[in-house]
Amino acid sequence: MVLISFLFFLLVFVVIGALSLLVSKRSTTDYFLADQSISPWLASLSAVATNNSGYMFTGMIGFTYMNGLSSIWLMVGWIVGDFIGSLFLWRSIREAAEKYDLHSFSGLISRWWGQYYKKLRFISGILVLIFLGSYSAAQLNAGSKALHVLLGWDLSTGAWIGAIIVLIYSFAGGIRASIWTDAAQSFVMIIAMPLLMWLTIRHIGGWSAMLAELHNVKDGYMGWFPPGSTFFSASLFVLGWVFAGFGVVGQPHIMIRYMAVSDSKLMNRVRFYYYSWFTMFYGATIVVGLLARIVITNTAEFDSELALPTMAIKMMPDALVGLVLAGLFAATMSTADSLVLSCSAAISRDFRPDNPSSYGATKLATVTVVVVALGIALFGNKSVFQLVLLSWGLLAAAFAPLMMIYKFGRLPSESQCITIMLSGVIAYLFCHYTFISDYVYELMPAMLAAFLMYWFIHLFRGRIKQIEKVSSHKQYKDNVLGQDPGPR
Repeated sequence: MVLISFLFFLLVFVVIGALSLLVSKRSTTDYFLADQSISPWLASLSAVATNNSGYMFTGMIGFTYMNGLSSIWLMVGWIVGDFIGSLFLWRSIREAAEKYDLHSFSGLISRWWGQYYKKLRFISGILVLIFLGSYSAAQLNAGSKALHVLLGWDLSTGAWIGAIIVLIYSFAGGIRASIWTDAAQSFVMIIAMPLLMWLTIRHIGGWSAMLAELHNVKDGYMGWFPPGSTFFSASLFVLGWVFAGFGVVGQPHIMIRYMAVSDSKLMNRVRFYYYSWFTMFYGATIVVGLLARIVITNTAEFDSELALPTMAIKMMPDALVGLVLAGLFAATMSTADSLVLSCSAAISRDFRPDNPSSYGATKLATVTVVVVALGIALFGNKSVFQLVLLSWGLLAAAFAPLMMIYKFGRLPSESQCITIMLSGVIAYLFCHYTFISDYVYELMPAMLAAFLMYWFIHLFRGRIKQIEKVSSHKQYKDNVLGQDPGPR
């Protein structure tokens, strides 16, 4: 019954994405931006789903399962940082995309103020291709894990099915197919997550019994901060996730949704829908992660990233288990589709900005990216949580600081922009592979390093101008007024 339910609802999601073909205009603008016609509520639901699908359904629930209530600070920090970024940049992103007819995120980075930085666009396109390619592989991996635990299928089977679905979405309607299926699975999860919580709490014996059992899991499991943390370490932990949330503005597959909104003046409405749904969904995710620790007790042998589908099997009727699995799988696939489309935009638009690829060649690039992502998913060994955070952090460190510099009316030279962007990437990798990552999420020092690099460049440029001014003044005195005779 689970298999029949899963296949039925998955088919529904695939059909929803495929129906976007009926309104497709078969142009690159429509393929990448849905002809900038997306309504605020649709863009909002899609952005939340794309932001959180594989990461939230597998990674975040698994993280809460292992670490307890202290994971709530990931939610608080992330939403605060995300909200700050939205206030500064969402509307500006949409306006720049329309003004300069931009179809890709790297195009946005390289032409924010109308400048034409081809080298910056090429390098940022490479970063998008590498990091989002890994990210899309993580989404395929997340979906295949869910099928493995629920249906007993081999992990590679889910990855293959996911890759095929991504190609259907892409060839049907591009970003519009992704947005439509995002919204559909959002409605499913609005129903499924609270229902799963209610069924589990009833099974445990009510709220009082649930809280008592959670406090008995282990020492510190229901503490607000990780055991042994100090005020300083806890503050760094929270602040690191504020930077992580702000890093949303550096994610091409999410920002492209705001570039596709029908009118830049509607961003306040987008923001209202987005944060209402985001807060509710994130909170439900943490509760489900906590409940999973009560229901699934063999932590030593259990992969925590499989907590949601395992919970669904234990607590829900077969038909609803299939619905949850189909919603989860469709969510990861529509996110993977968004990532693949951003990579396709990099190949077809950013590597040759003076001679962009045709609509057909763009779809060929999509096939290439899907094949590479599938290979990473089949042969990689990183967890979804690790792979998503690494890719996310590198993208945010590269792009978010530069966009904020643009926002405040600054326009560094092309070489300076490249230096700022790469300094964030290098700093992130350094922090990730050293002891720094033990104390704070790597994105915080990486973004600070990028801003510091801009400050050094700005200061150095100011000193150069001052020296040039003094030198020109001295030359003027020598040539026009004659040599200064000195004191008499």
